[in-house]
Amino acid sequence: MRKKFIFRILILKTMKKFELTKKEKLMLYGLVKYPQLTDKQLSEKLDLKHSTVTSIRHRLKENEYLRKLIIPKLQSKGCEMLVVIYTNFSPLIPLEERVEITGKAIEVFDEIFFSIGEQDKGFSLSFSKDYATIGRINDIRTQTFGGRGLLEEEYPNMVIFPFEISKIYRFFDFAPLLKSSFELDSNTETEVENVDFGGIEDVVFSDTEKNVYCVLVSYPELSDSDIGRELGVSRHTISRLRRKFEENNLMSRVTLPNFVKLGFEILAFYHIRFNPRNLPNMEDDEAALLMSDSTVFLASRRFEAVVISIYKDYDDYKTDMMKIIQVLKENQWIAEDPMIRTYGLNTMVFIKDFKFAPIASKIVGCDFWVKKLLNM
Repeated sequence: MRKKFIFRILILKTMKKFELTKKEKLMLYGLVKYPQLTDKQLSEKLDLKHSTVTSIRHRLKENEYLRKLIIPKLQSKGCEMLVVIYTNFSPLIPLEERVEITGKAIEVFDEIFFSIGEQDKGFSLSFSKDYATIGRINDIRTQTFGGRGLLEEEYPNMVIFPFEISKIYRFFDFAPLLKSSFELDSNTETEVENVDFGGIEDVVFSDTEKNVYCVLVSYPELSDSDIGRELGVSRHTISRLRRKFEENNLMSRVTLPNFVKLGFEILAFYHIRFNPRNLPNMEDDEAALLMSDSTVFLASRRFEAVVISIYKDYDDYKTDMMKIIQVLKENQWIAEDPMIRTYGLNTMVFIKDFKFAPIASKIVGCDFWVKKLLNM
């Protein structure tokens, strides 16, 4: 764990930044906005030559400007909630020591798919089938942190978003941020919509479908042919099942930009508790007014919301933060100021960096030999 921790810090601090050309910026935006399109489809969408699209895609990938993710949508397999947990830590405990402790006791849980930290704070995101599971994890978290003297004065804060009574307006959608940052021309307005994590009716998978699903989530960069060879099925079968999973809203593709290389500096985490006597109207999606181009994540339920945003620099953060406060106060949605924590993209540590494979395998299930293939 220690070597992995140090290696991650070195990557962030030594990563070179290059100025992208106008076409490269447009192409990166296109890959983020339309992750499901082929090069030919992207060339038509972006009005670029097919050969140019292919060439730039390879160049961006080779220079580590992006990577692919596949997000499992597990509500129809019994997954009930998205959970956010954030904690303030004692600055007396070195970050490296804290990461080593939590890595052995807490981050091993399959439910946690994203976790970051700095010296005095951190937060994580999880999917869970039920409250008992995530409650047990948080109990272990609190006991571990408290027993090792890691906590400041308060317990870890847990914010639960049951899918049936919550709205998730952005789930790591980076397209608005890139469009604004790259100053790209576009007449389309950003639509406000609730990100659907699947229907509530149970979906039954065959053994082959379970195995294919888990491998697709685990290895989003692999081609259908490569996955077929690993599983001993045809490329056609993999392609057909991939389309089936996407068309039935059981998974979705995401392109993750490398914001450090793009020169962004700050990630901000907001936890907003609404005034119980004057709440945003959920049916009218009023909480979506909290979004800006910088917002990459927004989950809201009746009494609270969590926002995650990314900024070029402190001035951008300050301007956007003041806009959020203004919306909250003008609408009288808060009785107290929101909790806001900022992280330096060059200094924060990724303890879990969008690791969806364990929770997908746990909820969907796959053969023992596939778990072995996935190192689980």
